[in-house]
Amino acid sequence: MGNLENDEDRLWSRSLNGDGEAFGVLYDRHRDRVFRHAYRLAGNHHDAEDVMAAAFLELWRRRAKVRVVDGSILPWLLVTTTNTARNNGRAALRYRKLLDSLPRAEESSELMKTELFASLQEPLDKDFAKALGTLNAEDLQLVSLVVFEDYPLAAAAAVLNLTPGAAKTRMHRARQRLKAALTGTTSTGAPTARSHATSVLEGERS
Repeated sequence: MGNLENDEDRLWSRSLNGDGEAFGVLYDRHRDRVFRHAYRLAGNHHDAEDVMAAAFLELWRRRAKVRVVDGSILPWLLVTTTNTARNNGRAALRYRKLLDSLPRAEESSELMKTELFASLQEPLDKDFAKALGTLNAEDLQLVSLVVFEDYPLAAAAAVLNLTPGAAKTRMHRARQRLKAALTGTTSTGAPTARSHATSVLEGERS
């Protein structure tokens, strides 16, 4: 693990200096995880691709300001993915087109899609997705990192520039708000979908 973190530090340092090849390696390393997270939030392949493209574009454009946590840029990418999915609209199409201008390793787009789609997780059920929409941006970022991506609360707090105490308070508040939203929602899916959403909020992994 330490070697991988050191390797990522070196790659990111090179990326900061405009090294497109190093950035391409980081893109290849993290794209699957970012796409799965985007797909979980967006609910379909097309929007997930747009969200992923936007996240990596922002990583390149804002690389001088990216917060690296435990030697990895992935937490920052996941937060950016969450923000983009939350605000996703037709403007995301511009990011998708601009992605082609990013310096990255050459690879067949069809092969990339095959690899990504083969490892997809199911998108969120409709009630749970609607409940997530009741959270403010900061709480949604925290929930995404802790609940969906299994980051420790302390690591998520570091990414979001929160104290551990503040993160704990926000997490508790977000869980309560989501539970309340689910309780007050007329289910549009099967009972098992509601049960899965509840288990996620309780911190269980099905």
